[in-house]
Amino acid sequence: MDKHLHIISLNVPYPADYGGAFDLYYKLPALQAAGVKIHLHCFDYGRGKQEILNQYCESVNYYPRKKGHQAISSALPYIVASRKNEDLLQNLLQDDYPIFMEGVHCSYPVMDPRFKDRKCFVRLHNVEYRYYKDLYRSSSSPLKKAYYWSESRLLRKYEAQLAQKATFWGVTEADDQVYRDEFGCKNIEHLPLYLPEWKVDCLEGMGNYCFYHADLSIDANEKAAIWLLKEVFEKIKIPLVIAGKNPSPQLLELAHVHSHTCLVANPSEKEMQDMLAKAHINVLPAYIETGMKVKLVNALFHGRHCVVNEAMVAGSGLSPACYIGTTATAFQELITQLYHQPFTQTEIEGRKRLLTPMFNNAANAQKQVGWIWGE
Repeated sequence: MDKHLHIISLNVPYPADYGGAFDLYYKLPALQAAGVKIHLHCFDYGRGKQEILNQYCESVNYYPRKKGHQAISSALPYIVASRKNEDLLQNLLQDDYPIFMEGVHCSYPVMDPRFKDRKCFVRLHNVEYRYYKDLYRSSSSPLKKAYYWSESRLLRKYEAQLAQKATFWGVTEADDQVYRDEFGCKNIEHLPLYLPEWKVDCLEGMGNYCFYHADLSIDANEKAAIWLLKEVFEKIKIPLVIAGKNPSPQLLELAHVHSHTCLVANPSEKEMQDMLAKAHINVLPAYIETGMKVKLVNALFHGRHCVVNEAMVAGSGLSPACYIGTTATAFQELITQLYHQPFTQTEIEGRKRLLTPMFNNAANAQKQVGWIWGE
């Protein structure tokens, strides 16, 4: 029997040039290789049609995402209402194939009575109401704070209803547990991220700087970078390189106050990976607790020592490969200690044992096939 599957993607999944797109894109070839005939539905708000997606899918449809007042609803969160699309719903009603929805963002069909007898699966990229609460705490803009607070409240109510109506696949055990404990969700499984075919290829020995990388246009990431500069590296004269997309003028100025800190704005992917691999310590504090952080996974596959806080590793299963500091002082002490400690082959082998079975696209695709079709 042919295995047909609708996948609703919150964004056009290619190019996979940011952390959130990895899971969207790399599951497509993995599921195709597992014998799944994919009918992909993408919300496009600027990325355009991507021919490469036709290699992995039986069909690809694109839909505009609503903007501004068109997507304001008193009942639905903006991230859901902006992706409520009748053309999509009509396309889904043409058959009875299972529906896999990427994120709470794409989950409106679950709430539509026309789909009450359909097999529906939702990928939890985050516990969204917590994600927006963390964004609220991280932002300094009154307008953004108002939006994040409102969205978090709507999402909490929406996710509580959604949790009773579908089967879920979370990216971290911590997120899965929130759905069980807070929302009474009975149908949730853990499914690790789909990634490029990465191999653990960390360099042994010594690097000569610390490294923080992120999309610096995101408030929570800018806050983490500022915290490192002001609270950690102000006190220890160890070199720090910060790199990422679209830093603010404030952050650029702050990063160059001291001679041992600097910022590389908008590096190419090759430049970013080169800086990550050559660093001696990847320093990765986070202010968003929910979800799996691709930048951490990347650093563990390709970098040397990793110093993180609890929010970066919560429920990820990656704590054994990291050094965890809970305060600025703890970060300073760990960095000072590790900066003179070579990265060894023993640590590389430990990373392989941890990461290789966890992030196995073929095995995870087979799990999904089993969960959907009972095989």
